[in-house]
Amino acid sequence: MNLIPLGRLYDFMGARRLFMAISLAAFFAALVGLFAPGLGLKLGTDFKGGTEVEVAFTGKVSSTEVENAVKASGFSHPDVIRVDDANNASHYIVRVQEVSTISPEKQAEVEKSLCVGEGQPADCTPNRTATEVKFSPGGDKITVRFRDAPDMAFIKERIAGVGGLMLRPGANNPSLQSERDNKVEIQLMSKGDQLMAGLRDKLGADKVPAEPLRSEWIGPKAGAQLRDAALKAVLISIVFIMAYIAFRFDLRFAPGAVFALVHDAVTVLGFLVLVRREVNLTTVAAILTIVGYSINDTVIVYDRVRENLGRLRGRTFRSLVNLSVSEMLNRTLLASGTTIVSLTGLFVFGTGTLKDFALTLIVGITLGTYSSIYVALPFTDWLDHTFFAKVGKGKKIGQTRKAEAPAV
Repeated sequence: MNLIPLGRLYDFMGARRLFMAISLAAFFAALVGLFAPGLGLKLGTDFKGGTEVEVAFTGKVSSTEVENAVKASGFSHPDVIRVDDANNASHYIVRVQEVSTISPEKQAEVEKSLCVGEGQPADCTPNRTATEVKFSPGGDKITVRFRDAPDMAFIKERIAGVGGLMLRPGANNPSLQSERDNKVEIQLMSKGDQLMAGLRDKLGADKVPAEPLRSEWIGPKAGAQLRDAALKAVLISIVFIMAYIAFRFDLRFAPGAVFALVHDAVTVLGFLVLVRREVNLTTVAAILTIVGYSINDTVIVYDRVRENLGRLRGRTFRSLVNLSVSEMLNRTLLASGTTIVSLTGLFVFGTGTLKDFALTLIVGITLGTYSSIYVALPFTDWLDHTFFAKVGKGKKIGQTRKAEAPAV
């Protein structure tokens, strides 16, 4: 299948200055968007921490009603995102900054309430004095050991009096896990559970389901570590790609390929800032996929340029680029077009993170195809004429010995 007539020669390099100017403008505009006050990346829970629940409400509610209910439940700075769902117009992702982990300060307050440490009040009798208190990493369970048989009513009363903690409903909570060791387990409601309980209380049980579709949380420290790891993954991949291109082809080809990759990654992030899509681990996976796809397309075009450099020694480098890209144009359009058509289906029919993943890839693959022609090759041509000119007559790779073939 040929979308472009075979043997047709196009003058891609004739418009290189215009397209390089457009590319640089888009690149620097994206950089401004990434760091300008009031803009910047909209980081997801993966990177900034917080609690996130996805709820398909059983009754009709607006995003404003959901946000007001979350605030009334004691959560600060809620973020309510409507999910495109043909089957349910009241499908939302609710995100809050609070996390289920129990802070060191709150842990100390719990220990004090369970008579741990010195200077306890008179009601801290031996059967009420805990010898060991352990907190689960998820902040939804506390395990306590006592010297004597524990007073369950006293434990429940003391934990209920600690602000910010909520006991999970149930007659057997706290529960005695080991009579021999006087070990008690206290089940707490996670922030996701508290959020759902607050929505149910404010909006009514007829509109709020018993369980969310999804509930996730991540601490701010872990989010920062994930963010740093994601950035390192992208940078390391670009460095190794540059080394591969320099080894596989020639040192002068590597900077153009790397600049094209950086251009694609930064411009895609700028697009996400423009449309206010959030950046999370799924987005990073999409960007790494874009980097791999873009370099694959660039390597194929570079390989044809190198092949023509050895076969047609009488042509200028620019005429060889025109010829090489024209020869590979059908392959490039078919490969990119097929991939984009497949991703369009995911974007149209997908929801949530799948839709964002597909959108990021569509924009990135389009940019990767464009940058292989109008970023990597013009940059390589500029390097060739500026830094790699031959000594003597100042001629470059593929110096002119014959008249160039006409281009359209």
